[in-house]
Amino acid sequence: MTKADLIKKISEAAGINATEAKKALEATTDSIKQALVAGDKVQLIGFGTFSVTERPAREGKNPRTGEPLHIDAKKVAKFKAGAEFENQINA
Repeated sequence: MTKADLIKKISEAAGINATEAKKALEATTDSIKQALVAGDKVQLIGFGTFSVTERPAREGKNPRTGEPLHIDAKKVAKFKAGAEFENQINA
């Protein structure tokens, strides 16, 4: 599903036009991004939790040459599906 498909689904389900659905979707995703950047987690009961974790620096290996290389630490966004959502997927 593309963003355009999702906007169409939102507009149909909510009974609003596509422009309003696009604004709602963008406001939602922007709010989630801002919360994660601020170090908060976003918990949507029945859907799941968005959070940020930190991956430590580590040593890796160049697969082409086999030479060791340093991989910097970084923060990554994670999503953990809620139980209700997982049950729907596995039904």
